Amino acid sequence: MHNTLAVILAGGKGSRLEPLTRDRAKPAVPFGGLYRIIDFTLSNCLNSGIRKLVLLTQYKAMSLDRHINIGWRHFFNRELNEFMDVIPPQQRIDENWYQGTADAVYQNIYALEKNRPEYVLILAGDHIYKMNYASMVEYHRQVGADLTIGALRVTASDATRFGIMQVDDQDRIVGFEEKPREPKPIPGDPGHCLASMGIYVFTARFLFEQLCRDATRPDSAHDFGRNIIPSIIHSHRVFAFPFRDENRKGAAYWRDVGTLDAYYEANMDLVSVDPQLNMYDDIWPVRTYQPNLPPPKFVFGSQSNDERIGRAIDSIVCQGSIISGGSVIRSILGTRVRVNSYAQVEDSILFDGVDIGRRARVRRAIIDKGVRIPPGVQIGCDPEEDRARNFTISDNGIVIIAKADGVEYLEPEERVA
Repeated sequence: MHNTLAVILAGGKGSRLEPLTRDRAKPAVPFGGLYRIIDFTLSNCLNSGIRKLVLLTQYKAMSLDRHINIGWRHFFNRELNEFMDVIPPQQRIDENWYQGTADAVYQNIYALEKNRPEYVLILAGDHIYKMNYASMVEYHRQVGADLTIGALRVTASDATRFGIMQVDDQDRIVGFEEKPREPKPIPGDPGHCLASMGIYVFTARFLFEQLCRDATRPDSAHDFGRNIIPSIIHSHRVFAFPFRDENRKGAAYWRDVGTLDAYYEANMDLVSVDPQLNMYDDIWPVRTYQPNLPPPKFVFGSQSNDERIGRAIDSIVCQGSIISGGSVIRSILGTRVRVNSYAQVEDSILFDGVDIGRRARVRRAIIDKGVRIPPGVQIGCDPEEDRARNFTISDNGIVIIAKADGVEYLEPEERVA
């Protein structure tokens, strides 16, 4: 993989994840207690042997940039020609922000060309999955493709959210539509379609030529799915590469956590007895920044005889958290969370530094970093009361509390460790 350069599109605005993306880009949203969404793409690169990475950021990138700096740069050695470069919009070519996925790469074509790669792997930084990109690059080389697209089998009802492909018996792409209203199914399987994962392997010189050609077209949206791919499938060698899951848990696992409910469900799957996503995998580990914090602590026990028991059941509790006489059930707690006496947390996701006051009750909620729920307050118990507080409520009734939604916000220096 020494001649492959990975370009990760990490500038997603994530408007459907508001208010979790109010202060951060979508790839920087926490996931599974300790991780960020982008950790999955970065771990796939590292596990695949890709040591040259370029991250293109745009919206609210400070949190993402800080996470990369403290958690990821030490994996790469410049003296060995390894690197992970975070590149913000520079307006090198014009004064516009990125107009589309292809334009984001085109505006940084100088940074790509100077590394002289043979292949360019283009990835999204906001999906949850495990995949060996080396297998896809090798397939691209073997079939002599100009472009290879990662392909995922999806239901016909979900297909309108994807670029949909039609392939021949050699997996060569013969048709492509971006988010069609009436997607064409897989032949012989009317209930499913073949979708693009937004993962592309380009032969580098071919990519640069297509980007420059597309940039001259005033009628183009400068997007891979809408413009570049449809324009080359009949004139160049474009192939589909079926998704090969490194999760090794039965059905292939790939999640676009682009909505609040999809995000919630993907997180909550992790607390089940046998979750679909294996986070305890020594063969294909997911890496992230590991803060220097003490282990989680559970205090007060049954000897008090007054239900003041610190306990967590079917839950994930991260470093530095203290369950101080409260109850946590089917929930995910980030680092430095405190659940105080007699409080109840059920079916919820608490980000780093959340403080749940005495006798408070939180159920079916996502609470952002550093929020303090005052003593006795109930969240997720009365929808009308939650709406009156101007909390965001998802289509499935999940309550989302951002950093400035009318409850107390605990500054880092004030947090109870």
